[in-house]
Amino acid sequence: MTSHQEVHTAGSGAMSVRTQGAMGQLSHDELMKAQQETLRTPRRHYGLGARVLFALLDGVYGKRRTLSKFKVLELVARVPYQSWEQVAYIAITHTYARTDLARRVFDRVTESRSQQDNEQWHLLILEERIVREGLKEGWVKFTVIPQALAFVYYQLSWLLYVVRPAWSYRLNADFEDHAEHEYATLVTEHPEWDEERFESVFADDYARLASVGDLFRQISYDERVHKDESVTHMKEPRFR
Repeated sequence: MTSHQEVHTAGSGAMSVRTQGAMGQLSHDELMKAQQETLRTPRRHYGLGARVLFALLDGVYGKRRTLSKFKVLELVARVPYQSWEQVAYIAITHTYARTDLARRVFDRVTESRSQQDNEQWHLLILEERIVREGLKEGWVKFTVIPQALAFVYYQLSWLLYVVRPAWSYRLNADFEDHAEHEYATLVTEHPEWDEERFESVFADDYARLASVGDLFRQISYDERVHKDESVTHMKEPRFR
């Protein structure tokens, strides 16, 4: 496992370990079990904002699951954590005199940063595979449009968080649930990945995994942890 570990209980009640890279590296058997649990679990009842976002993604990139489409997902996935981190930093400037509250706010900053960094590792690994496989991507479709989507999603996440944090957390839980199921399904579509060794310049930072199949199972599990944390925060006061 990577360094900087923190054992915590996710929203589903399952124990997980937060690490610098993966959100708790699992063994092959544990990853197989987690994947089957995801595939058996119904998707969340997505809110309007999430349904619109998923429809836009399918409209622009098609319904077929491709590495390039997942790269766009990861570009957008970092956004809520960035918006929450910004709001928390602003809150710290107004609560520094109340040290206990300021510390709780900073703990939330640290959590958002950890989640954001985890999504960044997903993005870097996907980009590495896309380059390695020589996949061609149009500049507008895979650079301009994703940045525009991320900008709008950031503003929406920020606004919802300021008005009522539970709304922003729910939107993120919907997004992460979608990503969790999509990655788990992606692995079933590529059984050959279980025969391909996972090799990456980011392996030491993210996780040492036996196969590419396990890589995407691990990413799916990471998304589950993010979802569970958002679901938990939906039920809590701001900066509990």
